[in-house]
Amino acid sequence: MSTAVLNEDVMRSIIARYPRSRSAIMPLLHYVQAISGYVTNEGIEKISELLEIETAEVSAVATFYTQYKRKPVGEYHIGVCTNTLCAVMGGDAIFAALKDHLGIENDGVTADGKVSLEHIECNAACDYAPVVMANWEFYDNQTVESAKSLVDAARAGNPPAPTRGPNRLVTYKEASAVLAGLDDGLAREGVQAGEPTLLGLKLSKEGK
Repeated sequence: MSTAVLNEDVMRSIIARYPRSRSAIMPLLHYVQAISGYVTNEGIEKISELLEIETAEVSAVATFYTQYKRKPVGEYHIGVCTNTLCAVMGGDAIFAALKDHLGIENDGVTADGKVSLEHIECNAACDYAPVVMANWEFYDNQTVESAKSLVDAARAGNPPAPTRGPNRLVTYKEASAVLAGLDDGLAREGVQAGEPTLLGLKLSKEGK
């Protein structure tokens, strides 16, 4: 990727949000992913230049957090929770089925570049297990068949809306822009917290 596609004005506006400029490393890495789909060497160099720090410091962050990808991922990045509760509720079966269905392994990308697959740790959505995420949006109470339908629809360019959150599934690049702090106007769309999540609050108010 040429650094020419990175908008320095946008990057400087991100940096300006923070009292200490180096605190902008993480959102700037998301911004690089929003432009190229993954964290490129050129992007790391541009961040280090703007923050006036060593590239090794930026690389250390980019390689520590799993949300930063050092190679291209799919337009729709699918994460299947394989932590304890999701696993026993069907997450392991979903992950195995999707690998077979898509013909890829963990961290693999389909030949058309549309879908990538990753097993991920707890999404803090155990009340909806098993959970699949697409570009960090929730697809709750999944089955093998519903997960297959999700990836098939994504490959066709018409993914279903997330179970909670916005009324449409954005692309990986668009999701990365949001994580960089760029507002896409979708934050208040859809269900934010469903009945299973709010049940404890409801019972406490009822005095139970």
